Amino acid sequence: MLKTNESPRRPRPTLWRSAEVASDVESIKRSFVRNVQAYLGRDEIAATPRDRFHALCLSVREALITRWINTQQTYYQADARRVYYISMEYLMGRALHNALVNLGLLEPFRQAMDELGYSLDELEDLEAEAGLGNGGLGRLAACFLDSLATLQIPGYGYGLRYGYGIFRQELRDGRQVEEPDDWLRLPNPWEIARPEYNVRISFGGRVQVYADERGRLRHRWVDTHDILATAYDTPIPGFRNNTVNTLRLWEARGTADFDFEDFNAGDYIRAVEHKVMAESITKVLYPNDNVYSGKELRLRQQFFLVSATLQDAIRRHLSNHGTLDNLADKVVFQLNDTHPSLAVVELMRLLLDVHGYDWEKAWEITTHSMAYTNHTLLPEALEKWPVEMIASLLPRHGQILEEVNHRFLEEVRQRFPNDPELVRHVSLFEEGTHKMVRMANLAVVGSFSVNGVAALHTELLKHRVMPEFHRIWPRKFNNKTNGVTPRRWLLSCNAPLAELITRRIGDAWPTKLDELSRLNEATNEEGFLQDLSLVKREAKVRLSNHIGRLFGLKLDPDSIFDIHVKRMHEYKRQLLNALHIIHLYLQVKRNPGYLRTPRTFLFGGKAAPGYAMAKLIIKLINDIAQRVNADPHVSQWIKVFFFPNYSVSAAEALFPAADVSQQISTAGFEASGTGNMKFALNGAVTLGTLDGANVEIAEAVGPESIFIFGHTVEEVDRLRREGYQPRRLYHENPHVAEVLDLLAGEYFNPDHPGLYQPIVESLLHSDYYLLLADFETYRQAQLRIDEAYADWTRWHRMSLRNVAQVGQFSSDRTIREYAHDIWKVHAYPIELK
Repeated sequence: MLKTNESPRRPRPTLWRSAEVASDVESIKRSFVRNVQAYLGRDEIAATPRDRFHALCLSVREALITRWINTQQTYYQADARRVYYISMEYLMGRALHNALVNLGLLEPFRQAMDELGYSLDELEDLEAEAGLGNGGLGRLAACFLDSLATLQIPGYGYGLRYGYGIFRQELRDGRQVEEPDDWLRLPNPWEIARPEYNVRISFGGRVQVYADERGRLRHRWVDTHDILATAYDTPIPGFRNNTVNTLRLWEARGTADFDFEDFNAGDYIRAVEHKVMAESITKVLYPNDNVYSGKELRLRQQFFLVSATLQDAIRRHLSNHGTLDNLADKVVFQLNDTHPSLAVVELMRLLLDVHGYDWEKAWEITTHSMAYTNHTLLPEALEKWPVEMIASLLPRHGQILEEVNHRFLEEVRQRFPNDPELVRHVSLFEEGTHKMVRMANLAVVGSFSVNGVAALHTELLKHRVMPEFHRIWPRKFNNKTNGVTPRRWLLSCNAPLAELITRRIGDAWPTKLDELSRLNEATNEEGFLQDLSLVKREAKVRLSNHIGRLFGLKLDPDSIFDIHVKRMHEYKRQLLNALHIIHLYLQVKRNPGYLRTPRTFLFGGKAAPGYAMAKLIIKLINDIAQRVNADPHVSQWIKVFFFPNYSVSAAEALFPAADVSQQISTAGFEASGTGNMKFALNGAVTLGTLDGANVEIAEAVGPESIFIFGHTVEEVDRLRREGYQPRRLYHENPHVAEVLDLLAGEYFNPDHPGLYQPIVESLLHSDYYLLLADFETYRQAQLRIDEAYADWTRWHRMSLRNVAQVGQFSSDRTIREYAHDIWKVHAYPIELK
């Protein structure tokens, strides 16, 4: 164990300055040509579009590198307290356009490419999108990294470099088909390999007990199967400052290319087997179905991430300090959901077995450096792992878990005597046929902070999901409502609206989103509302042209664009939307004047490959679309389209075009949501339940600028207690009855009679997510939307008020709260040398 009082910090070296960093049109052109020739070995004739894209990225990267180096040197010299954000998922989106916007170089690069005869937009479209996440969790992590850099906070993102990201979704006969997402098939121009920071990760083996030089019993993890974690760094630029932070992704590699003994014996396959098995750990992202128990590879991935990250953080800390005594003073590890919970046990192992600390000091350091964000209210998403699996893969960690639990429960029994139920609920272990480790309990016990991600979510977390822990540590729990970065989700993806806003209130709003409230003064100005209307219609035209070009479907930009895009899950209730479209279809067939304004319903989202009901709902939506769009009496009033392979890039086209944002989860199930914030920021009006951050959006925009429907959390609980009977609604509500009757037959799929009977049976027998209970209020809310949209002035005031009032949902605000309340870190301005 190293313990010295003097810092081993080295003098700051003189930075080598690049001969020329591309920043004006002429230097950009020179840089681009140089990269095509010197780095890619091409000339202007032989260069492919992909070569030109790669050269362009290298020119942008030149502008990032000096800032990147200066940023790390500044943190090092200042001995900054650092944030390590550990997440299994990152959905970063395309980097090129975002980097140009944040660097303030978009227009010079656009002009340079134009003068060279190329289209910047076409080159940007060649970028492969790294789908290293399933949805909101990964997209939130990306927003947080952007805000950390923009706020100049010493923050590092740590994740896994999955060889195959979230699958590519194709639709065949309306059904989801999963295709591999080989995003690394071509070189990634943004990442830099850092093999000098390889760390060794161990699995299996056994634990050896021995006495150290002072006679204390110690543990040594031996006979392990080891693999290497190789670092790949991606620069994360802040907005219009000189800060460039780092996203470090770990890839698994074998410790040797092959076993020479096996190779010399003629067994080539066995010789490379270890390498292949090792590298499988980061080969593929798990599609999120919220049920991971028993999936050994997922457990290996989680441990691989936290072990590599902690070893890296310790290496960095020891390079600046001679001791780990002050580790908790200089670092904080933010656990993004339950997935990295093993960080608690792995840090204990490193402190105890590698660095020689005693238990009490190791536990003090660990519990003062870990913070945990909970992202779910679904019990099945609070991960549990079989004890026997952990004992087999991580035998030393199994021992530490037992000791942590023993000491913790003794403390609980002392504080709360004669309360065995409390002890049972908070134990790290769940007894049963198969004894399980409760990872959320571990994260709470091992952290100094536990936060929810919306005001409602945090209250439910304290009083429904973890009431026993809240009873023990009420001050440990806090709320940090999620946010989104306005740079990508307005400035970048909706430039016409951004320009309109800037002309009105100036250009400070991308980093001070509360400035948008100044737009409220324009709600009574018809000229400004006209401008807003034109901006919105332009976005709808762009999206219509895009869909028409790719999929051959003609959309009406003068219709209401009603958009429902998110991961496919029953609690998110895409099915409720689909049932209402069936109802609307029947009404319009009877009465073509039923709607004042035509409606275009757009869906998007992926279902986990094993989630049969979610995949059946996708099929239903596409069958409804086929029937509706082909009906000449209805299609002029209703169009339905399922946007395949929903991604960050697709979202950047969809959000600006939305008139209506569907956020209709069953109350009490959505932790926060961030799509709701992005839609509102782009002027869409929310149709939603009082769930997640919808509650706070409703408070911000006011009841006149949002459409709320459905049972509240309290009403949902009461309905369940009193014995909800969905079949009664079928008999009492003729709209419900005719929709389900039509669905139960072969109307929407004549080739497969009874295909949708499982949906009908599920709704009539249980309706766990209360679709039928909320159907009537949802139907009425949709009628109110139709009425409101017909009043041009009223609708555009609503739209503008959504833009003006959502400044609080910037991820900058969220990160400031984390920084002040949890991390205790501050900004470090970076000078460009």
